Amino acid sequence: MYYGFFGKWREISYLCGMEGLVVKNTGSWYVVKTDDSRYVNCKVKGNFRLKGLRTTNPVSVGDRVTIVENADVAFIVEVHQRRNYIIRRASNLSKESHIIASNLDAAMLVVSLVNPLTSTTFIDRFLATAEAYRVPAVIVINKIDLLDEDMREYCDGVRYLYESIGYRVVEVSAAANIGLDEIRAMLHGKTTLLSGNSGVGKSTLINRLVPGAEARTAEVSQTHHTGMHTTTFSEMYELADGGYIIDTPGIKGFGTIDFATEEVAHFFPEIFRISAGCKYGNCTHRHEPGCAVKDALENHLISESRYASYLSIIDDSADDKYRKPF
Repeated sequence: MYYGFFGKWREISYLCGMEGLVVKNTGSWYVVKTDDSRYVNCKVKGNFRLKGLRTTNPVSVGDRVTIVENADVAFIVEVHQRRNYIIRRASNLSKESHIIASNLDAAMLVVSLVNPLTSTTFIDRFLATAEAYRVPAVIVINKIDLLDEDMREYCDGVRYLYESIGYRVVEVSAAANIGLDEIRAMLHGKTTLLSGNSGVGKSTLINRLVPGAEARTAEVSQTHHTGMHTTTFSEMYELADGGYIIDTPGIKGFGTIDFATEEVAHFFPEIFRISAGCKYGNCTHRHEPGCAVKDALENHLISESRYASYLSIIDDSADDKYRKPF
């Protein structure tokens, strides 16, 4: 039977294809660990696309795929159905998305509160996306050895805020080897994404957790107090006692995508719980009368920073917010 060009490839894959796991993405090449434990460099055809999903990367680290090998090069010919993924807007002027990683048991958002400071807006956007795509999220506050008295108080406040919502928060210092046993226990037997801003110490953390990983590290810019990119591609590391961690390039901002205005509150657990008391079922918690969320905000039962993040995601969803595709 003739299926067209990709139909032929799919037919071939059933006959002589090999299944495997995408463990590295260098932009133009993918490394696939096959089910017989070989590592194969693969390409993807230029017009390969996943049905119904417009992304800059049709294949991501964590994907289960089918590959076909020939004498010259191996090709990824099929991406198996994903059980979940973490996705973000590809750029501030785009309606396209970028899949960070897929098929995850958990996502660890690594943040720092000094050198550089991770904003709560960034944290909230990541957490909302994890909620939307059903990925359990943990906040890892790194560099606690650098906190002075004032920043220690701020750290306690950040931890209290997110723990009161229901998120697990872990404090560590990768450089000083503090708190890493708790991280190791959480990683055991799971596939976990490590994400965060540039400079928060993800690479140092990975080097502690995976001896021999040799993830590149760099100093934070003292002029702009921001991190410099050291990871230039996504890569999966296998843990000695079971499980995988996925390292990704540092992210400056986290643009959300494809969130319907009426659904955004569903991804803020505390807002969603309180919204049950709103007068209108389709309340957006901005200007409607009888809004339980606005009342809770005035009574300090919802954090102002969380509410501001909620509004910023609604603003992301505006039809004219981003440049239309040509």
